[in-house]
Amino acid sequence: MAKKKTERKAKTFSEAIGFNNILNDKTGFILGLILFLVAIFLLIAFISYFSTGQADQSLVTELRPGEVENTAHEFHNYCGSVGAILSYFLIAKCFGIPAFLIPLFIIVCGLKMMRAYEKVDLWKWFFGTALTMIWSSIMFAKFLAPFMGDKVFNPGGGHGAFCVQYMENIVGEPGLVALLVITMLAFLTYATSETITFIRKLLNPVDYLKSKVKFTVSEQGDPTAQSTNIPEQQEVEFIADNIPEPARKKESATKNKHEDEISMSVDIAKAAEQADSKTVASENIPSTPINPREPFTMWKFPTLNLLKEYDSDSQINYVDKEELEANKNRIIKVLNDFGVQIKSIRATVGPTITLYEITPAQGVRISKIKNLEDDIALSLAAIGIRIIAPMPGKGTIGIEVPNAKPSIVSMFSILNSRKFQESTMELPIALGKTITNDVFMVDLAKIPHLLVAGATGQGKSVGLNAIITSLLYKKHPNEMKIVLVDPKKVEFSIYAPIAKPFMAAVDENVDEPIITDVQKVVKTLKGLCVLMDERYDMLKTAGARNLKEYNQKYLSHQLNPEEGHEYMPYLVVIIDEFGDLILTAGKEIEMPITRIAQLARAVGIHMIIATQRPTTTIITGNIKANFPGRIAFRVGAMMDSRIILDRPGAQQLVGRGDMLYLNGGEPTRVQCAFVDTPEVENISDFIAAQPGPVTPLEIPEPLSEDNGIGGGGGLDNQTIDPLFDEAARAIVQSQQGSTSMIQRRFSIGYNRAGRLMDQLEKAGVVGSAQGSKPREVLIIDENSLDSLIERLKSKG
Repeated sequence: MAKKKTERKAKTFSEAIGFNNILNDKTGFILGLILFLVAIFLLIAFISYFSTGQADQSLVTELRPGEVENTAHEFHNYCGSVGAILSYFLIAKCFGIPAFLIPLFIIVCGLKMMRAYEKVDLWKWFFGTALTMIWSSIMFAKFLAPFMGDKVFNPGGGHGAFCVQYMENIVGEPGLVALLVITMLAFLTYATSETITFIRKLLNPVDYLKSKVKFTVSEQGDPTAQSTNIPEQQEVEFIADNIPEPARKKESATKNKHEDEISMSVDIAKAAEQADSKTVASENIPSTPINPREPFTMWKFPTLNLLKEYDSDSQINYVDKEELEANKNRIIKVLNDFGVQIKSIRATVGPTITLYEITPAQGVRISKIKNLEDDIALSLAAIGIRIIAPMPGKGTIGIEVPNAKPSIVSMFSILNSRKFQESTMELPIALGKTITNDVFMVDLAKIPHLLVAGATGQGKSVGLNAIITSLLYKKHPNEMKIVLVDPKKVEFSIYAPIAKPFMAAVDENVDEPIITDVQKVVKTLKGLCVLMDERYDMLKTAGARNLKEYNQKYLSHQLNPEEGHEYMPYLVVIIDEFGDLILTAGKEIEMPITRIAQLARAVGIHMIIATQRPTTTIITGNIKANFPGRIAFRVGAMMDSRIILDRPGAQQLVGRGDMLYLNGGEPTRVQCAFVDTPEVENISDFIAAQPGPVTPLEIPEPLSEDNGIGGGGGLDNQTIDPLFDEAARAIVQSQQGSTSMIQRRFSIGYNRAGRLMDQLEKAGVVGSAQGSKPREVLIIDENSLDSLIERLKSKG
């Protein structure tokens, strides 16, 4: 108990002073690099000592003032006077040749700090290296010294020579040798368990072999003395001496188990033969998977130098010790004034908030501390504090106190973190840092829809920019498309340059990629519903449950592109100022959003809606039920917080990006990453300069009242597409009638291809649609097609 208490106090102190932040990525790498270079310096000096030690010995042993500067180049060591002095001390005076283990250990420490080998246990290396060096020093001084002749140093160094002479005086030469052997065996025993087995074999090989009784199991399960026809893998090694009595009673059960294993092996062999026959049947399938990034395989992701670095990125402590101590004393005083006794208190410092965790004394009610929220805030003179009683998963009560000088969490520090760089999330969203300074990330594909709300000027727009930026830094244009809805017309305008590679729109030739018109928003949302239904048809045909499974099947050549299958990117729909749209269009907006939120997760369509009006008329029950992910920035009233998070807390935030994230369980407090407008402009310009898609992804037009495709003219109104003849001829020649085939053959958008297919249906070239299956081709040869085209022209 005393040990655990001491460890807890040490951990609390290190967290309070921010010691855990000292060895961040940059500082650790620099210190590790310095250690690595020091080790190389020592190695060069040690090696040089073998040839220059005798010449430098008189200088080192009788060092006079001013000779360390080596102005006259008296020292012959490659590393100068410092190298000569260190080599003499560590090799000649101390450990001899084993002193080379010192720079080896320093190299290991350097690699550990540079995080080249993170799993290295430095304590094990330290004790192992130290023991090996001491033992080797004595052993070299005893056995190698006679063969060194008149060398300038003893191979075991001064330490080894002294220990050999001292121990031989006490136990003699045989005793010294015995001690060396015992020490070696003891060390190897702790180092590896195989040494124990090896020693046992050497000491008593006959008994060791007798203790291991081997028996084999025939196909009938009878033990036999010899193994002739039984495969080697069916032999079982049985240690008779070491089996306890209950295990001996289970021998019959073990025998039955082996019978089952033998029959199972026969079944496995049959299954393998069947698998081989299937493999032969599928030899025509290409083994190389499809690259989803084709033809833009040279795409370059945005670089970190496009983002701005702040002074806080390299800051070790966000709060000084005086502020921590003062706040701690004030909290303790307020609690004591109201008769609340506590056992301990510790602080966790974050960029904006410091969390003080208190452990109440026995018999203190949690509600009594929670009721003192206003009194503690008054004592600390803070903007607003938040009490978490109790802390989830802990036996403590948390008091979140705003820092006097909040620090900026830059987007650079978030995207430069190892957590983001090594993330394997489908749609990674890097939001910021938690109170414990950990990078906070979520996967939008698992949320799957996100509601963002907060009062004006509290960081909502910056939060949306952080979400978009993190997606752009991780996803290829073929893997993700974005739909941006901006009723205010100014928030998302900076993303206009990335329209062609990353955006999706209903219109084929879109001039304004950012959707600002309410009617166009309605059209886009309804078109997304059509796209969602089409994707579900494709998933049903492919036998896949979600978009990820479908794409994996497509990339592994399990789906035929000629049947309309293609790689599907994720679609992220981001709507800013959702409240204005609801007030303008009402149910016409809410219904398609609700339908998409309910069904679109499996087909890779995810929504993020933001509003500064957290009212029940804006955030309705349907919206809350289908948007499990919630982000709340600071709001003005507790009622607004309850509407967003179903609980209070958002009214106690400090603003400027301070937010609460909720997706089940308790909300997490996060300081949102700050990304400025010039940074977003740099990223947009960088992406626009990349060779990528030349048009936005086309969203199908919504169905009209008569279930026809809106905006498409038939043959009756003389709006036959100029490609009608060529498309009809291509379908008759290939005898495949699919919209995707027309898209690929003539490089046109989905909407135009759909209108062409409707005209071909009305003309009698293809049959009616059959879900995701290709349409039936009604014309069997080109002569019949020519006759049909002539009749149509004569009617026209």
